[in-house]
Amino acid sequence: MRVAYAGLRTYWFVVRPQIVGVKCVLTHGDEVLLVRHTYGSRAWDLPGGTVRRREIPRETARREMEEELGREIEDWTSLGELLVHNNHHRDNVHLFHTRLADRNIDMNLAELSEADWFPRDALPSDLGRFVRQIVARVRAA
Repeated sequence: MRVAYAGLRTYWFVVRPQIVGVKCVLTHGDEVLLVRHTYGSRAWDLPGGTVRRREIPRETARREMEEELGREIEDWTSLGELLVHNNHHRDNVHLFHTRLADRNIDMNLAELSEADWFPRDALPSDLGRFVRQIVARVRAA
């Protein structure tokens, strides 16, 4: 995954594409699930991924949570979009939220090195760039 990610960064630098992706806020009570990916930044981040061709963002959220966390989630609430300029590309990130009845996950070790639940008011200091801003949208929703 790390080698593939390095190749993507080179592609982004040369082509400067616009990418459509999703970030998902999964909550259980007042806790939020954060993950560390096996590629890119090692900061705590929200799970998510890239929207495939002819795939709608809500379907991407469902697919990515099944791939990364082993959870089949159909009930998503939209938190809007976030336009991001990052790593030589433009991202249009669709944001989704779901409340889970339990904290069970089956982490995909090829994509994630770590996953943990944190109280929303006590998130770790080493967070991905937009995590606080995105999680704050859940409070307002």
